[in-house]
Amino acid sequence: MTKTPGMRIAWHHAKPFYVTLLLVVLFCYTFEVSYGQDYDEDPKTVAPPPEQEDCNGIFLTYTFISREKEYPRVKNVTAQAWSFKSQAIIFNAGVHELEAWKLFIGFQHNEILVTATGAILMDSTDLPAPVGNGTYLVGYPNADLKTAIETAGDETQIQVVVDLTGTQFGVKPPGVPMPKTIRLENDGYKCPAPHRRGASVMYVCCKRDPKYKAKATKKTKFFPRQSGDLSFSYDVLQAFPGNYLAQVTIENSHPLGRLDHWNLTWEWMRGEFIYSMRGAFTHKKDGATCVYGPPAKYYADLDFSQVMNCEKKPTISDLPPYLKNDSKVGKLPFCCRNGTILPKVMDESKSMSIFQLQVYKLPPDMNRTALNPPQKWAISGVVNPQYKCGSPIRVDPSEFPDPSGLAATTSAVASWQVVCNITRPKVKQARCCVSYSAYYNSSVIPCNTCACGCSESDTCNQNAAAMLLPPEALLVPFVNRTEKAKAWAKIKHKHIPKPMPCPDNCGVSINWHLDTDYRSGWTARITLFNWGESSFEDWYTAIQMKKAFPGFEKAYSFNGTSLPDLNDTIFLQGLKGLNFLMGETNGTKLYDPRVPGKQQTVISFSKKLTPGINVQLGDGFPTRLLFNGEECALPKEIPRPGNSGHQSHVNFLAIIFITAVTFMLMTDHFHI
Repeated sequence: MTKTPGMRIAWHHAKPFYVTLLLVVLFCYTFEVSYGQDYDEDPKTVAPPPEQEDCNGIFLTYTFISREKEYPRVKNVTAQAWSFKSQAIIFNAGVHELEAWKLFIGFQHNEILVTATGAILMDSTDLPAPVGNGTYLVGYPNADLKTAIETAGDETQIQVVVDLTGTQFGVKPPGVPMPKTIRLENDGYKCPAPHRRGASVMYVCCKRDPKYKAKATKKTKFFPRQSGDLSFSYDVLQAFPGNYLAQVTIENSHPLGRLDHWNLTWEWMRGEFIYSMRGAFTHKKDGATCVYGPPAKYYADLDFSQVMNCEKKPTISDLPPYLKNDSKVGKLPFCCRNGTILPKVMDESKSMSIFQLQVYKLPPDMNRTALNPPQKWAISGVVNPQYKCGSPIRVDPSEFPDPSGLAATTSAVASWQVVCNITRPKVKQARCCVSYSAYYNSSVIPCNTCACGCSESDTCNQNAAAMLLPPEALLVPFVNRTEKAKAWAKIKHKHIPKPMPCPDNCGVSINWHLDTDYRSGWTARITLFNWGESSFEDWYTAIQMKKAFPGFEKAYSFNGTSLPDLNDTIFLQGLKGLNFLMGETNGTKLYDPRVPGKQQTVISFSKKLTPGINVQLGDGFPTRLLFNGEECALPKEIPRPGNSGHQSHVNFLAIIFITAVTFMLMTDHFHI
């Protein structure tokens, strides 16, 4: 077919138009791709900065990917919430394997972390969690990073990519909510200040510290065992294709740490469930979750009515003593003590607890070597220290005496260790409190308002200072103290706040009373009050007094021991027959207030070894006091001589003025 010249001319004129249109489309597509970074729904692994090529160590990268404005939409910029996506990469570019990596990200914009793929929070806190002051991440399931040399550069073994999602406040576009810093927290590594590439990438190369000398330890195949205030050992004793028998050992290593009626929780990460237990029990015994879940599909012939627990996050407790010799659930060493774990300074034989559990697995873990311990361990007691636990770390298999009695040892199939440390309670989050009184002051300084927490629904004043009390008010519950406090305030000419201050809400309170003060020594009286219904067996209290400790002589009704190697601590416990702090009971008459359980002793001190001590001005009061390992909230002030516990409201300048006027009048009188 012959083409006409007219047709050729039409295409010739149209060509620039189509070329221009094509360029516009390509430009728009490129623009959408670059702008889409702020709305990317499926973040991929971000390309590393070129500086990674020069790193001979552990290369860390943090990349901000995108953000989106969240509801509610508010005008206050600092209160506006933005969801964000970011990515952290830990890359082993060195010649040494990195075991149990720990990454710190210094978040600083009130962030709430919602998800973190390939990692969990080091303190096992559940997500979402506030991380505005920075947070520590550890690897799960990949906690160790091998080297490129031993893996032929296999990136799945030498790096971890952690995709992060969360919420931040106050940083709107074009600002980028970057953390203050990132660093590796593993021992033996040093990280310089991180560098920035553009506005959204932070990186740093952490290298081994040539001056670091690791403690001399026995060479192990796995990570060496760590020390802490409390530790768990998760030992697999028997392994089968579809299930295994594990033993959990809880060991208390802190000289003042303790647990009463402990509750242990963890989280199964691969669908496991507990078939049976010995030495402990789960609070919920129900196989229904398994029946309506994946386990029933695989174990079609299993009788789930006999299953102990199918929860993803079970709560486990110790058995009572009467089941210690039960052939089905007892007969384990260190079990069945109602959840009591004492410090070794009290009784080393009671500083450990053991239980066993039969764990069933699900595909694809149906072989003997597919063993995965639970994660997110947490343990708590009644009035005991608050523990923060790390993640399970694979250690060399534990060894046990041979059950036959021969001079031999048997080893576990596999072992993991979880280390927990005591944390100091935050303000208004304690579980016991202290009040102060003295022989030279008629008022008692009570426990702080909301010392052990308050409810948001409380109508009382949560921020008002606690009102001074007459001494007898310490013997009645807080609900019966209101009228006494008001009457005492009128007598002492003190202000009565409206609304009245909230109670301390503590189950245990302790009164420290300065009893006498003379030239060669002084005495104090300590009284323990139990406002709960449960009794405390084998209770103890520990007192730290910086200046007065060397002068400690004797506790008259308690067993008192000085522990100079433990921050100059005075350790008090009940004598035989007096080791129970009873719970609160009803009064003698029907309408009498309830009566707390009480224990009391006088403590004597000498001034011979403490020259210059000023008992009345603070040296005679504790700087720290613990009950059963829990740190108690101390009052914010101490009783002062000559006033009612608070500073005098008398104006000193007025006294000078009155004195001067009186002198002038007397002078004029004499002149007359």
